[in-house]
Amino acid sequence: QVHLVESGGGLVQPGGSLRLSCAASGTISSTNTMAWYRQAPGKQRELVASIGWGDWREYLDSVKGRFTISRDNAKNTMLLQMNTLKPEDTAVYYCNVRVRRGYNDYDDYWGQGTQVTVSS
Repeated sequence: QVHLVESGGGLVQPGGSLRLSCAASGTISSTNTMAWYRQAPGKQRELVASIGWGDWREYLDSVKGRFTISRDNAKNTMLLQMNTLKPEDTAVYYCNVRVRRGYNDYDDYWGQGTQVTVSS
């Protein structure tokens, strides 16, 4: 069982920056993919950024060049640095850990979410 807690959300002006943090219980293996998702009101939850072993990273096209995902397995934390924020980045951001037991056999764990609001 994995427990995740996000923090760092808030209100920011367009063009500003925020840094989100995810704290995880226990030790997160480097083989476990970690990710940030977001969900705006009335919209589907979407993958923002993910990071796997070997520092493999993927980003949503709309955040490439603006957001940076990182992880520290020793501290059981994951960060999302968000720069040049836009109003369309407004959403609840969720931390995710995927614990894989085999091919197509895994469990997803989620934090409670942290609100990011970019004013216009």
